[in-house]
Amino acid sequence: MQAHRYFIVYKPVNMVSQFVSTHQVNLLHQLNFSFPEGTHAIGRLDQNSEGLLLLTTNKKITKLLFQGPVPHNRTYLVQVKNIVTPDTIDKLAGGIDISATDGKTFKTSPCKVKLIKSPPKLAAVEKPLHKNAENSWLEITLTEGRFHQVRKMVAAVHHKCIRLIRTSIEDIKIGSMQPGEVIELNENDFFRLLKLDA
Repeated sequence: MQAHRYFIVYKPVNMVSQFVSTHQVNLLHQLNFSFPEGTHAIGRLDQNSEGLLLLTTNKKITKLLFQGPVPHNRTYLVQVKNIVTPDTIDKLAGGIDISATDGKTFKTSPCKVKLIKSPPKLAAVEKPLHKNAENSWLEITLTEGRFHQVRKMVAAVHHKCIRLIRTSIEDIKIGSMQPGEVIELNENDFFRLLKLDA
C-alpha cells in the first residue's frame, strides 16, 4: 500500500481550495507542482483569502483536525479599513454575534486578537491601498472556522476586511513561503506540528 503524502501550500488570492470545479476559476492543479492522485484540501480558504492550506492524500486528517475532541488553533493576519480601537479588539476577543449559513446568528467563541503595528514583509498585492488610507492589521487566532468567519467578525465591528492571510495551523506556519509555493512534509512532522495522534 502506498504511503500517504502531506503538503503545505501558500494559496494565492483568486484561487479556490479545490482541484475541480464547474465554474471558471483558478484551481489547485494550476500550481507548479505535481500532486499525486487523491490529493485534497483539508478545510478551505475562500477565493479572496490567501495563505496556509494543507493538502493530503489521507482522508482521515480532516476529521482528526477539525472534528476531534481537542480544538486546534488557526491564526490569521487581517488587514481592515480604518483604525481599530482597544475596545473593538476586546469585543472581537470576547466573542461576537455573526450571521450563520442557516440565516440565524452565531456567537463566536472567545479568541486571541492583537493589533499588529507593522506586519511582516508580505507578498505584494495587485491593488495596494493609497498610502494615506487609514487601515489596521490584526492577528486573530481561532479554534473554530465557520463560513467566512473572520470576515464576518470584523464586519460585525464595522471594519471592512481588505486582506486576509492564514499564517498558521497549530505549529505549521507559512513563514517566508510565497504565493503558489508548495512544500511536502513527511508524515511524522505533519502529525507532530499539527499536534495530532497518528
